Amino acid sequence: MEFRTKIEITGVPGLISYDSNVMFIGSCFANEMGKNFHLGKMNTLVNPFGVLYNPGSTAHALELMMSDMVYTDEDIYFHDNRYLSFDHDTSFSSASSEECLQRINSSLTEARRFLHKASFLFVTFGTARVFRWKKDNRLVANCHKIPASDFTRHLLNAEDITAIWEDLIDRLRRFNKDLKIIFTVSPVRHLKDGAYGNQVSKSVLFTAIDHLLAHDNKLSYFPSYEIMIDELRDYRFYKKDMIHPSDVAVEYIWERLRESYFSRDTEEIYRRIIKISEARQHVIGGNDPDALSRFKESMLTRIHRLKNDYPFIDLGEEEEYFNNI
Repeated sequence: MEFRTKIEITGVPGLISYDSNVMFIGSCFANEMGKNFHLGKMNTLVNPFGVLYNPGSTAHALELMMSDMVYTDEDIYFHDNRYLSFDHDTSFSSASSEECLQRINSSLTEARRFLHKASFLFVTFGTARVFRWKKDNRLVANCHKIPASDFTRHLLNAEDITAIWEDLIDRLRRFNKDLKIIFTVSPVRHLKDGAYGNQVSKSVLFTAIDHLLAHDNKLSYFPSYEIMIDELRDYRFYKKDMIHPSDVAVEYIWERLRESYFSRDTEEIYRRIIKISEARQHVIGGNDPDALSRFKESMLTRIHRLKNDYPFIDLGEEEEYFNNI
């Protein structure tokens, strides 16, 4: 007997291998999934504009990646002794305009190159609620702790999101004809809008994605929100804030993604690499030099075998780390 709802994952557009280039863009949940790709030494680029919560800002970021845009002083704003961009999150801000622009343009250049050769693009929508800067009515990706009175706030409707993304998807296909696009809705709850407001916002996102999938059968969907709500329907799978999925929940959703999108060979390589990545993050305790030496040699042996079996995987940092402990 089954005592829970197991979400079926269908419409997988292709399997991810170590030859694939995978981009994640959108909410903080995109960071969580992308981080696991990084740990597995896969070719991944995650949120080159920082965390983007709404579909409008996410679309704008992708449009800029396909353009010849170069940010200048006119494109950034000075507030509270820091220069910032309304297209980016706070990780790009700086007390120096030169440093702010260098971070932005360097990331944009890398993103443009990566998107052009990407095999998969995972797009994570977080909320349909957006903020606009009153001075020029621009849609902002982040308010940067500027007073709320300087912005207007409203809910995008599904038709607006669909129109923006239908055109964008056509442009993405011209920019990279081999790109496979997968949508997902973040399982993070936006309870600042209240429980009802969060559900309204998520419903708009679902409706918009449903319209896009109906419009283009080459698009696909990964049900991260449904896995959280239906398979992990318990508060023990949330962090203390009762908003963000716990580490256990993130790991479970990541496992569901792997079982759906990884080929058998990819999974085998990933499992071998992740043991080395996790060992590097492990805090080494104790005062037994023999035990430390055995641990070191064990890890270096794993690394050398992997390098021999898969010479295209760069384990230079890990090798250096274990050589120096």
